[in-house]
Amino acid sequence: MKKGKAAVLAVCLAVSLLTGCHRKIEPISKSGFLLNTFVTVTLYDNDDPKILKECLDLCRSYENIFSKTIESSEVYKINHRPAQETSVKLSPDMAALLSKGLYYSKISNGDFDITIEPLSSLWDFTASNPVIPPSDEISAAVKKVGYQNLKLEDDTLTFLSPDTSLDFGAIAKGYIADRMKDYLLEQGVKSAVINLGGNVLCVGKKPDGSPFKIGLQKPYADRNETIETLNIEDMSVVSSGVYERHFEKDGVNYHHILNPRDGYPYENGLVSVTILSKLSVDGDALSTTCFSEGLEKGMELLNSMDDVYGVFITEDGKVHYTEGAKDFLVTSP
Repeated sequence: MKKGKAAVLAVCLAVSLLTGCHRKIEPISKSGFLLNTFVTVTLYDNDDPKILKECLDLCRSYENIFSKTIESSEVYKINHRPAQETSVKLSPDMAALLSKGLYYSKISNGDFDITIEPLSSLWDFTASNPVIPPSDEISAAVKKVGYQNLKLEDDTLTFLSPDTSLDFGAIAKGYIADRMKDYLLEQGVKSAVINLGGNVLCVGKKPDGSPFKIGLQKPYADRNETIETLNIEDMSVVSSGVYERHFEKDGVNYHHILNPRDGYPYENGLVSVTILSKLSVDGDALSTTCFSEGLEKGMELLNSMDDVYGVFITEDGKVHYTEGAKDFLVTSP
């Protein structure tokens, strides 16, 4: 080795030992189409591609538990149980998620309902030529919805009606994001962003100590067009809106957030609800719950809870913030 190179190497080693610094790590990302959306994981303080692969594999394994359409999934098997089978044993993950779903069904008095599957399966918002289901089929499905027909004791779920079936579409992504974060932390990752198609969960903060900046999508606009930007550290940001999965017929916008009481999409003046929370499962459930409850009741619910914040956008384009939510804005209005 030439003398000059040796000297430079010696200086670099000395600086490294004195400061404890390491080589600069560039962020790495990996994406996949999972949960009917594009899932992306970005690591900021670790460049091991194996961690990314295993994190996405974990997401896929949970999809194979909670999907209502994959025939080998636990949810599918529960929903297609024999009529005489009234009780089923649940996996730990299923029991944990169902417990959360029942909690939000109860506190919303059924505005959010984990048993909405008979209704949600009637509507296809992603079809090339979507149609409004026949009114008699909607009326029949409404009668099958009711979280009160579920009884959960430890890992045993008892159905009080053979017509009851489950749909975790409004809560599963949040639960899965939390489990993906747990995995990353176990691997020593302290700075990352998990994006499950709009469900964003930030692990820690950026390596330089600054918060992640998460944009709130402008309703009906391109995904890159934002209405606000938030400073987020070690928190989840989840949005539900009428512009996600929707179609228009005769001048009416039909979106995927269904009212369990009449079977049709909610019409309450809201365009979107965004929830900031520590756990993504809470943000996922609350974004739908608060949208279902409307602006006044939804904000009242969030203001009664600790460490949970909301941003509501109404049809007139106005943005409404719960207590403390404005503190996260990059530039306060």
